[in-house]
Amino acid sequence: MSGHWQHQREGGNRFWLGVLVTASLRLGYGFMRRLLYFISAYYFLRRGAERRASREYLTRLFGCTASFRQVFKHIHYFATTMLDRIYLLAHGERDFDIEVNGLEQLQHYIAQGQGVLLVGSHQGSFEVLRTLAARCPEVPLRVLLDKQKTPAITELLEALAPGVGAAVIDVSQGGAAMTLAVAETCRTGGMVALLADRGRARETLRRVDFLGAPAPFPIGPWLLASTLQVPVILCFGLYRGGRRYTLSFELFAEQVYIPRESRHQALDGILQRYARRLEYYARLEPYNWFNFYDFWQQDVVPKQSVAARALHQA
Repeated sequence: MSGHWQHQREGGNRFWLGVLVTASLRLGYGFMRRLLYFISAYYFLRRGAERRASREYLTRLFGCTASFRQVFKHIHYFATTMLDRIYLLAHGERDFDIEVNGLEQLQHYIAQGQGVLLVGSHQGSFEVLRTLAARCPEVPLRVLLDKQKTPAITELLEALAPGVGAAVIDVSQGGAAMTLAVAETCRTGGMVALLADRGRARETLRRVDFLGAPAPFPIGPWLLASTLQVPVILCFGLYRGGRRYTLSFELFAEQVYIPRESRHQALDGILQRYARRLEYYARLEPYNWFNFYDFWQQDVVPKQSVAARALHQA
């Protein structure tokens, strides 16, 4: 459990992932949901590191040692959201009941032609956020993702919806290119979505309290927000069982300001506020937390990355 999350191997190869996608589209949702119990059991038995990480998280959350049944439920929730990604990309939201909360806050800025930074986490399904593009087709939505982390899954899913793939800003391309793409989208009144709970290798992290212990969070997303000076809205697409999801938006800041003279204190305050919202949603839907690695016990905080320095100096 000591390795960085970027070093975890991808769950499956292109052949078997292709079989899964094809079977999902041909055999139907009901059949695949039943089959998913066997797939979840396979990963529960084969992926020991992820199983232990799940148990650690659930134990911290519940305040007592998590049972194997709870760990299996956690892995099954993750598998369900992965399966649902296929149908969300292929058919949109027609197969699902998606409740949306707080959309009026986002619409307020969109109506003014302002760019918006949407900040999420690895909780629930980020794919549900993409349904927003269908509801607001006139407003560009770009998503920051590391396409090199899970290339097989990314390739197959983007084949289902090529337009979605074109809207991705690949963070592995480097800090300058990424920042320019984000800035241009916001400048033209678009939305940019990113996940802010995992730090990439060599990215600067700072520790704040999360579920009762210090946990490392990346500062890059907040330096980016400070550079852009656009509204920051938190977004969470939580799986609620069955075919139900809740997509929630809440204003985090009209603008993120990080003064140079008190940079560390400002960042710690921002990260702690963000961590508290993650805690809130983790307690609301415990099995939606999909960071299956040692989230708390990374031994060192890497030196500040070149991308983070460039953002800070901009």
